Amino acid sequence: MSEKQERTIVVGTRQSALALTQTGQVIDQLEAICKTNGLPYTFEIRKIITKGDRILDVTLSKVGGKGLFVKEIEGALLEGDIDLAVHSMKDMPYKFPEGLINGAIPKRVSPFDCLIMKEGDSLEALPSGARVGTSSLRRSSQLKHLRPDLKLESIRGNIDSRIRKLKEEGFDAIVLAEAGLSRMGWEGKISATLSSDICVPAVGQGALGIQCRENDSAVKELLALLNDTDTELAVRCERSFLGTLQGGCQVPLGAYAVIAKRDEEGPLMEMTGMVGHPDGSLLLKETLQGRNPEQLGKLIAEKLIERGADAILAEFGGEHE
Repeated sequence: MSEKQERTIVVGTRQSALALTQTGQVIDQLEAICKTNGLPYTFEIRKIITKGDRILDVTLSKVGGKGLFVKEIEGALLEGDIDLAVHSMKDMPYKFPEGLINGAIPKRVSPFDCLIMKEGDSLEALPSGARVGTSSLRRSSQLKHLRPDLKLESIRGNIDSRIRKLKEEGFDAIVLAEAGLSRMGWEGKISATLSSDICVPAVGQGALGIQCRENDSAVKELLALLNDTDTELAVRCERSFLGTLQGGCQVPLGAYAVIAKRDEEGPLMEMTGMVGHPDGSLLLKETLQGRNPEQLGKLIAEKLIERGADAILAEFGGEHE
């Protein structure tokens, strides 16, 4: 690496406690990389309020989907107000604005959903007719499919406010991403982890995406040192599935890819893809293995379309959860 000029790299983030925590953790990793590689960079955080943070009284599917959490941040990147942005990968729309790229996907933490319960330690322990809070159609569809007796109700807000609502608003349980709780150091609040057999995660859940400008070679070289190849392969596979289906917040849709094994030909991927009816009456799943992440994601999407996913997509359309 040729000698670099001193520079303060401005990092954009949402201002929630979780967003600031995971951005701080990424900056810690980047500072360690700079120290190891003799790079003269310092980092500064810039908080950005997104439309998704302002609109808290309706479900995401009714106000434009997950892209609400990234649009303002992407605008700041394109304007040059910030130099990179830390996103939860599951919040990132499939298509990026021209001029922006995903510069790194750091090592993934837990991709699974979890329950925080008033009492008990499993999905089975929830009483008949229990009130369960989630803002995600993907989660509610899969839980309704398994437990039609449950009353799934919308709950929005940051992690801490949702946990508070569990206590204050009479829910028996809420469903959250385990990754967020883990990053906050709140693993002790988790009552039960929902395996991918019970609830297929959102595309990219548990992974972060570090977005930057395509023409910023210094930041691109830095981020390449942060990238985790195994996580990148899995996320590419899941996002190929998402892109093929062109799904969105109105459609319960999930995907989870892992490296099943390695041999002389390289990593063999295994992915499960899911598309469901919002009311949980129909749940379509497909699991396949393959070497090429983009081809595997596309193939699983096509298999689900053959089995009727296209009818669900045509009826509910929009962007993914």
